[in-house]
Amino acid sequence: MSGDPGDALPDLGAAGWRWPAEWEPHRATWIAWPKNPETWPGGLLTRVEAVWARIIEALLGAEPVEVLVDDVASEEAARCALRGAGLPLEDARLRFHRIPTDDAWVRDTGPLVLVRGERERLALCTRFDAWGGKYPPFDRDAAAGRRIADAAGLPAVQVDLVLEGGSVDGNGCGTVLTTESCLLHPNRAGRGRPRTRDGMEEALARLLGARRVVWLGAGIAGDDTDGHVDDLCRFVASHTVVAAAPGEESDPNAAALRENLRRLRGLRDAEGRPIEVVPLPMPPPLSGAEGLLPATYANFYLATGIALVPVFGVPTDARALAVLREVLAPREVVGIPARELVHGLGAVHCLTLHEPA
Repeated sequence: MSGDPGDALPDLGAAGWRWPAEWEPHRATWIAWPKNPETWPGGLLTRVEAVWARIIEALLGAEPVEVLVDDVASEEAARCALRGAGLPLEDARLRFHRIPTDDAWVRDTGPLVLVRGERERLALCTRFDAWGGKYPPFDRDAAAGRRIADAAGLPAVQVDLVLEGGSVDGNGCGTVLTTESCLLHPNRAGRGRPRTRDGMEEALARLLGARRVVWLGAGIAGDDTDGHVDDLCRFVASHTVVAAAPGEESDPNAAALRENLRRLRGLRDAEGRPIEVVPLPMPPPLSGAEGLLPATYANFYLATGIALVPVFGVPTDARALAVLREVLAPREVVGIPARELVHGLGAVHCLTLHEPA
């Protein structure tokens, strides 16, 4: 299956399956321990491990954490780093799974977990190809979704369609956000005819139960995923989104962000309600060895009772945290240092995966 999916995909939506919103109850968060020196070169990997420890510490105060490691040696290395950071390794809510990966971006390699009624859950495992074949080899990442489902004890359905978790965001009530630059990109089509909006809307209806798809345009500069929506715009309530808003006119993202805001205004969700749009500031442009980095506050993660928000040690941090504290109240909003993290071209949401309860 590639190109427009048509009838080749199972119609999970018609069978009553629903993709819940990220703020709905979780059983756990999944996270893969970082280990790729090509992703974080020049000594960054050690500093990134300290950020991982901070994320896991914050999550353990909220819900169980399931950590992916490659083997016995990598599990011991992760335990050593967490022990050095003062984390209680005897906590029963912290578990390690020997599921090998190529990199740490479990948001895109892991399954999307659907629910039906009060008791049923299903892991939707899609095809992973390293964002259009950019980073070979990726065979271990491609196999990780099904292995996570097995470790979680979830029944799974495998579909031959590229659909990364960071490329979509939903309100749990049938409205899904995405971008043209990613979902319609030629490198996502694989072995078939080009994707179309109609074809991808049908795919999202079948796989996620989407009844309304909101299409944004382009992603932010430096984003190697071709424009994942979790860097741009996120649901924070059933009919409220926060959307990255341009700062100075010199901001390289200004034109794309203005266009996305224009598309959002006046829209209604799948139930006919107006979508409230709350502007979320962008940090000033940050650069790395290969150019601009995809630094954004929209790449936050909602766990049970808390929100983990990337911060960059710049003045706009305080303003972004204030916006999110207002729209996410009474949830606790925790800043996670991400200046080193974003050199890997992702942040907090990219490296976490929620397992709905």
